[in-house]
Amino acid sequence: MSLGTRYNGQGDGPPGNAAGVIAVADRIRQAMETVIEGKPEVVRIALTVLLAEGHLLIEDIPGVGKTMLAKTLGRAVDCSVQRIQFTPDLLPSDITGVSVYHQERHEFEFNPGPVFANIVLGDEINRASPKTQAALLECMEEMQVSVDGATRRLERPFMVVATQNPGDMEGTYPLPEAQRDRFMARISVGYPTAQAELDMIDSHSAHSPLDGLAAVASAADVRSMVDHVHTIHVAPGMRRYAVDLVTATRTSRSLRLGASPRATLHLVRAARAYAALEGRQYVVPDDVQALAVPVLAHRLLPSAEAQMERHTPERVVSDIVARLPIPAPH
Repeated sequence: MSLGTRYNGQGDGPPGNAAGVIAVADRIRQAMETVIEGKPEVVRIALTVLLAEGHLLIEDIPGVGKTMLAKTLGRAVDCSVQRIQFTPDLLPSDITGVSVYHQERHEFEFNPGPVFANIVLGDEINRASPKTQAALLECMEEMQVSVDGATRRLERPFMVVATQNPGDMEGTYPLPEAQRDRFMARISVGYPTAQAELDMIDSHSAHSPLDGLAAVASAADVRSMVDHVHTIHVAPGMRRYAVDLVTATRTSRSLRLGASPRATLHLVRAARAYAALEGRQYVVPDDVQALAVPVLAHRLLPSAEAQMERHTPERVVSDIVARLPIPAPH
């Protein structure tokens, strides 16, 4: 299929089974990798979060492709996409929407905000005030918006892909712990390899690579894939392994804030999606280990001693994974 043609809804099989999930996921991955060059693992984590019905936080310095990654995911799936540019003067109603009174009809009419979309790109989320950042909390956790006493449901799939600059840069507000905890995973795009950067010069010089990227899957496909992910088996030993990983963050001397129970749920859900992308009907320890750092690290706060020794939360999680016994197969 040419990426320059519009997706017509015909694929290699129903995405509600293992073969269909792999086929559709491969189309999305290949489409994204035509734009995001040399970062296959970043694309894989983004797909994992999408199928796990989570939200993705992309944190990195400006100019490495954070926004491009989010736009590419939204372009590859034929669904509604809205972009919110977070600024210090952004209001909560600019995100959720507002009710407007019509004098002719003598009634209020709700004008939905950009959060009413399947994929919401929150660009530079930590440049808005904490009050505005908090407008996303209900949306991300409960897939609904409460405005003027009325609750409105959001359509599936619903995914917030937020980008943020490092907290030590000017004009940023740190994300509250409660909001960081609602992001299933955090990734960094990082600098490209020299060859990827050379290829980027060629592909980006005349036009944006997004111009030739058309949808290769539909929202209905994604919903079917998500439903299949729910059927992936997680053995009792694997559940215990996930709980032990999260519990170890709460007792680590290098951390003053460990991961929450929500983190455990996110880790298991992400592991299911990761297994589905591998074509398996069950989760294995490798799935949990591959996701431990992106799912857990952004929720943790290092202790003062760890900060002095420059032990990052990512390193702490990696050390926990390395020393924690792997559950025996049953």
